[in-house]
Amino acid sequence: MSVQLVLILVLLAIFLIATVLPVHMGALGFVAAFACGYFIYKGSEDGYDDTIFGFFPGSLFVVLVGVTYLFAIAKNNGTVDWLVHASVRASGGRLAAIPWAMFTVTAALTAIGGVVPAVVAIIAPVGMSFARRYGITPVLMGLFIINGATAGGFSPLSVFGVITNDVVESNDLPGSPLFLWGASIVINVLLSIVVFFIFGGRKLLGGARVDISDPTDDDFVAASVAGDATEDTGEDIPGGPARRTAVGSTSTGGAAVAGGRVPEARHGQPGHHHPTAAERADTKAVQTTALAEEPHEGQVTTLDRDRALTLGGLVLLVVGALAFDLDIGLMAITVGVLLSVVAPRGAKGAVGQIAWPTVLLICGIVTFVGLMQDQDVPGWLGENVSSLGVPLIAALLICYIGGVVSAFASTTGILGALIPLAVPFLQGPDAVGAVGLITALALSSSIVDSSPFSTSGALVVANATEAERDRTFRTLMIWGFSMVAIIPLVTWLVLVVPGWL
Repeated sequence: MSVQLVLILVLLAIFLIATVLPVHMGALGFVAAFACGYFIYKGSEDGYDDTIFGFFPGSLFVVLVGVTYLFAIAKNNGTVDWLVHASVRASGGRLAAIPWAMFTVTAALTAIGGVVPAVVAIIAPVGMSFARRYGITPVLMGLFIINGATAGGFSPLSVFGVITNDVVESNDLPGSPLFLWGASIVINVLLSIVVFFIFGGRKLLGGARVDISDPTDDDFVAASVAGDATEDTGEDIPGGPARRTAVGSTSTGGAAVAGGRVPEARHGQPGHHHPTAAERADTKAVQTTALAEEPHEGQVTTLDRDRALTLGGLVLLVVGALAFDLDIGLMAITVGVLLSVVAPRGAKGAVGQIAWPTVLLICGIVTFVGLMQDQDVPGWLGENVSSLGVPLIAALLICYIGGVVSAFASTTGILGALIPLAVPFLQGPDAVGAVGLITALALSSSIVDSSPFSTSGALVVANATEAERDRTFRTLMIWGFSMVAIIPLVTWLVLVVPGWL
């Protein structure tokens, strides 16, 4: 049995064990990397331990820690609340337009050259705050942000687009950068329409608006959603029927709820209490629990010194990451530390709000996947696929390989590795269309970034509240693996089989 096949079976075992037993998946990833790495690298010059540590995703670790640390400060001092309020005012309070606005902004930033994870890291915290405060399903908002980033990510100026087009050119293959970008926009818009209706977007239609005429009255804001995300309970209260309102708040650490569950009483209201550590553990937030943020009373509608400094820091983060190509994680930590020095009140408890279990989860899995990449598992799979001798079937299988591996690993790395593997069946009398296959492979490898094991998906999970995090993780995992199963087949049928490209 080859090493590559063993590593694939070990990866499957990790998911199986974490599914049936209360074992942290990230910890399993580190154990698997240690066990397999010892036997593979024990005789190497650098030693097995140094080699394994070389697979640790240091940049991803810093991104997850830095971004959640900085935005914990922004939440503590009310900056995120102020941004939410200002954005709702600017949009006129149209609930149905909010996810599409986030999609458009994210797509524009990636199209002009922003790195996809960096842009998601910047937009996700504000977008998720919108979702929590106004009863929009957090998964809906997160997927719109991820889809927007992917839609713009294949422009000729973007990282994905540059990598794909360079590989095509270096292998003397025909390509069409504008078609690749256009196909990415179309499929992500269509996917977002599907997401909108699957994850509760229907309740936002009908011209519903958020009434922000009295920004200090959260109950009035919630009730103004014209019945959206609410249902009759059969109980009477003064002024009309009681309703279960599916609106959470960033200021209370609440989450948008579904299925008619009654939310907890807000901070300061009768019946509200702060759960103990044991109670939080009983909610089965085993893999992704992080400490809840500090509560704030009401909505924040004004800028004070600390919020103005935080906004300046966020602008500095955007400019540094997008204009000067500075590392988003290191920039976020730097801005967070500076804010901690000049505005220490907002930094209180921020480190505890970092999504440490999510960091462990993602870093453990990615470390093991790094070992798999070092052992050329993608290449081994690609060679076995191309040896089948049937170009169309080989094209379908290599698209699936791109989707499966990219759901856990670097999309940029997969794009650079699999396109050259496709060269043998892009040439010759039975060759498939190069533009069609390259586009299908690029889309198959990028749309699965909604997986919580990829950077974009992990950032959405990390920016969910404690109450939302487990559910967001599970839903994104189901959606991400659905994309792994569906997108390669759909793009193959549309772009490769007809032979028109």
